[in-house]
Amino acid sequence: MAIVGLGLDIAQIGRMQATIERYGERALARLFTAGERAYCESKKVTRYSSYAGRFAVKEAVMKLLGTGWAKGVRWVDIEVVRPPGQAPTVVLHGETARIAQAKGITRIHITITHDAGISAAVAVGESA
Repeated sequence: MAIVGLGLDIAQIGRMQATIERYGERALARLFTAGERAYCESKKVTRYSSYAGRFAVKEAVMKLLGTGWAKGVRWVDIEVVRPPGQAPTVVLHGETARIAQAKGITRIHITITHDAGISAAVAVGESA
């Protein structure tokens, strides 16, 4: 196994909260999958930090892939999944999955943290 790429991003929790409060369903549907939304909404006290963390993961994965928001990559094609009692993982869909496959990425490791109004995420792409 070899590291194919690395991505890092930070997101301001207050900015994410302001975006969601201003644009509501439109922003949520554009940025997050139904599963991500269900997870974040279940965290009543920390839901905005959960949204910001997932947003940071999406940005970190885009950097890892070297695409940004271009080349057919959509926010909802990068999904953060958190099985109960386990660390969060990333599932790629659509064109984003095809781009990762073309780069030889077989697994993406992520970590998310929150502190002082900031959520941060790192994504590491690994090949078989």
